[in-house]
Amino acid sequence: AQQPYPQGPFPVPQQPYPGGAWGQPYGAYPRRPPVNGLAVAAFVLGVLCCVPAVGLVLGLVALARIRKRGERGKGLAVAGSVLSSVGLLLWAVTLSTGAVGDFWDGFRDAARGEGTAYALEKGECFTTPSGSLQGVTYDVDLVSCAREHDGEVFAVFDLPGGAFPGDDGITRVADERCYALQDSYAMDRWALPGDVDVYYLTPTSQSWRAGDREVTCLFGNTDERGTLTGSLRTDGTTLDPDQHTYLAAELQLYLAMDEMPVERTAEEDLAAHTFWATRVSAALDRQTGMLRGHSWPADAQRPVAALVADLETARKEFGLASRATDADAYYEHSDKAIALIDADTAVGARAALGLDTTPPVYEETGEEGGSAEPGKEV
Repeated sequence: AQQPYPQGPFPVPQQPYPGGAWGQPYGAYPRRPPVNGLAVAAFVLGVLCCVPAVGLVLGLVALARIRKRGERGKGLAVAGSVLSSVGLLLWAVTLSTGAVGDFWDGFRDAARGEGTAYALEKGECFTTPSGSLQGVTYDVDLVSCAREHDGEVFAVFDLPGGAFPGDDGITRVADERCYALQDSYAMDRWALPGDVDVYYLTPTSQSWRAGDREVTCLFGNTDERGTLTGSLRTDGTTLDPDQHTYLAAELQLYLAMDEMPVERTAEEDLAAHTFWATRVSAALDRQTGMLRGHSWPADAQRPVAALVADLETARKEFGLASRATDADAYYEHSDKAIALIDADTAVGARAALGLDTTPPVYEETGEEGGSAEPGKEV
């Protein structure tokens, strides 16, 4: 018997749509694959040449993703990689020829007069927006030193080139050099107020990469909100020849006195103390020689002669202290010498020369000056 035809509806076989990688339904208008975003970024960075290493990396990553995903932008990725490679080569040439330093010099020269810490020069006074030298110090306003100000620049020097020595390394060098340079600007230690200390502006890791090597040494008030009024400068530009000679001679003694061993007593380290006494004796010899060799004004001759007599006796006592064989003998002679150095004859000589007559008071706090670094938090 004839088999009846099956009744519909008839099933339709399931077939995949030939949509390709992006899965468009069969018969739909094919959509173009998107442009890879990293390729665009690589091209932009390559053209700008601002961070060529980043542009090169992005270009290589973009090429890998384009091959894997079928995205567009291969030309942009290749162009960005090539331009970034050229940029890296130019940076390498620039570093090897010192052009980065030239760039920084140009930047710093352009910044001068524009109210930035990079523009400060020796002898200038300034205020900061915060009124403090602690923390970030970048924007400054130059003012007359006769007015209230936050800082007075007394020295500027450059650090050697090479790799960035680190914040601690820069601070260590700045601290040592700035304290050593203060006497060439403020020769009269008696004229420095007790609430004044040394601060410094130093390069940051960011500015170092651009060629910044400059350290700016300055005086500031130890009180965070304190200010200065009047210049602290006492050097050849502000002193007469007699004052300058006297202070230059006095500095011989002070520099030696600064080296006094304080970490250990004479009982604990007699050799260190006797060696120091030898240095002070030699410094006193230089000081008295300079004072004797100068022609003093008539009204200063007798006060200076009295001072020289005391200093000469102090020199002999330090000589005896340097040859002491025990701590008791050392202290006996060194105490006599220090008393002669602190005698009123120094006040008389200073008064006759028109110098400050108030002896400085030193507080044994062990504190050092602060560090105000442009763009860097302390």
